[in-house]
Amino acid sequence: MTEPHRWEVPSAPLPLAVLQTEAIPGDLLGNARRAAGMVSRAARRGARVAVLPELHLCGYDLPTLQADPEGCEITTEVAGAVTDPRLEPLVEEAVRSRTAVLVGAAVRRLDGALVNCLLAVEPPGTVSVVYEKRHLWHADESRIFTAGTGGDGLLEVGGWRLGLAICYDMSFAAHAGAAALSGAHAYLCPSAFVVGAERRAAVYMPARALENTVYSVYANAVGGPADRPAGGASAVYAPDGRLVGGAGTEGEEIVVSELDPERIAQVRGFLHMLAERASAAEAV
Repeated sequence: MTEPHRWEVPSAPLPLAVLQTEAIPGDLLGNARRAAGMVSRAARRGARVAVLPELHLCGYDLPTLQADPEGCEITTEVAGAVTDPRLEPLVEEAVRSRTAVLVGAAVRRLDGALVNCLLAVEPPGTVSVVYEKRHLWHADESRIFTAGTGGDGLLEVGGWRLGLAICYDMSFAAHAGAAALSGAHAYLCPSAFVVGAERRAAVYMPARALENTVYSVYANAVGGPADRPAGGASAVYAPDGRLVGGAGTEGEEIVVSELDPERIAQVRGFLHMLAERASAAEAV
């Protein structure tokens, strides 16, 4: 039987900020400080969750990542905990503003594997790996990183279950579908889509929202290496696929949107695809 709690909507809205920003390749401390400043500004606008782009802490510049692993990588500890002192500006701001922050990083696991992941910097002052990218882009990414395999990719904040993804993951409908079937209310996808390719996200992300009746959140970078500048266009989509808030294709922006549980309930009142998929899976 389907657990009833899987389909309950949260009791209150969740103000969420997408932080569309540029990272300096190899400047982990500087990028953490930049992120902390943007989190502070977003929190003053009411945000309680802030989402930064893919690999923000080291910058999406894979040659620099390979050439300077000490300057770019973060080492994880037991159970995915992280205590890197270069993250202190971001940790301090999360504690001060009571904001949960999701930020992309290159993390060296205890088993020696390098993963493209999301760190959760949470108000108690903890930092942990909460998601490892499952689908690696078939060029240099797949040579440098190990694909993630474990966990259900859900993070709970304020009664909201947030399904997690990174960039190319959004291209696989089953990825978002698995998060929704596990009870996610929103699908968050930090990214580094290159200029021109962000148009694909403008197709994928509203589709992932609509087919799963969840909010979808696209947090893309801007700027970066001259040979692959990121194209921005970060956006938040409602459970019916409609645009809630968005950024331009150039320049740093903060997009604050209120994720409304009533909107999920209303959409699911007439679009039953998710429940029907769950019923079909249980019947097998």
